[in-house]
Amino acid sequence: MMIYKNSLDGISSDMLKGFFVDWPNSPNPQTHLKLLQNSSKVVIALDDHTNQVVGFITAISDGILSAYIPFLEVLPEYKNKGIGKELVKQMLNELNDIYMVDLCCDGDLVPYYEKFGMIKSNGMLVRNYRMQSGISNE
Repeated sequence: MMIYKNSLDGISSDMLKGFFVDWPNSPNPQTHLKLLQNSSKVVIALDDHTNQVVGFITAISDGILSAYIPFLEVLPEYKNKGIGKELVKQMLNELNDIYMVDLCCDGDLVPYYEKFGMIKSNGMLVRNYRMQSGISNE
């Protein structure tokens, strides 16, 4: 059974293994926990049988007008089970009182997000890949 939580109570870095698949320089579980803790909003999917986090979504917000969803991720072995869909629905509900909710995604994911009423837009970004792990190399 899947449990969805909008808090990190009881969540440790040991419960965050296997994420950031295919990232060449992925955050370790301790950095992953910090990024969850520093997010304005978080929803996690927890497998009740294994007590492991199997999916998460985060938002960064000013709490008044704007929010950005930087991460939605589900462990590969749990994909295509509706977990991502539930995470997005719960996050959009958490952000229901915010004027603008933005996210950037690859083109092939646009139809996925359109199912939630999101509209395609243009965006600009900078990627500092030497900082991809979240740990300074200096």
